[in-house]
Amino acid sequence: MNVPPAQRLGVVPSVFAVEHVPHATFPEDDEWIALVRAPEGLTVVRETWPTGSGDRWIGLYGGAIAHGLDVPGMLAAIVGPLAEAAIPVFVASTFHGDLVLVPEPRAKEAVAVLEDAGHQVDTTHLRSSGV
Repeated sequence: MNVPPAQRLGVVPSVFAVEHVPHATFPEDDEWIALVRAPEGLTVVRETWPTGSGDRWIGLYGGAIAHGLDVPGMLAAIVGPLAEAAIPVFVASTFHGDLVLVPEPRAKEAVAVLEDAGHQVDTTHLRSSGV
C-alpha cells in the first residue's frame, strides 16, 4: 500500500459549530460555511464566536498542497492517527483539501498526534485563539 506523503496543515483562525437541522433542506440564513443534506435533515457548519457556548470545533485545513481527487489516502492519513488517539472528527472536504474539525478542548492534543504522525501543523492561529 502506498502511504500518502506527510501533509502541511494549518489551524483555521475561526471556531466552528456543527448543527443538525431535522427536516430542513436549506438553512434560514447565509451564515454557514458548509452544508450536507441527507434524508434525516441538514448538517450545517457555522463559524461561532470565540466565547460562544455549546460544542465548539477547531479546524485543521489540509489544502496547503493541492492534490488531485484521484490521490488515495490523503484524508485517511489525517483522520487515522486521530482515530487511534480516540479524538473525534467532523470533516468537510473541498476540491483541493479537507477541513478536519476536532473538539476545541482536544485541539492541542490533536496537533501533537498529527505531528507525531509526521505531518506539519502551523499552529499560529491555535495560540492566538487562546486554546
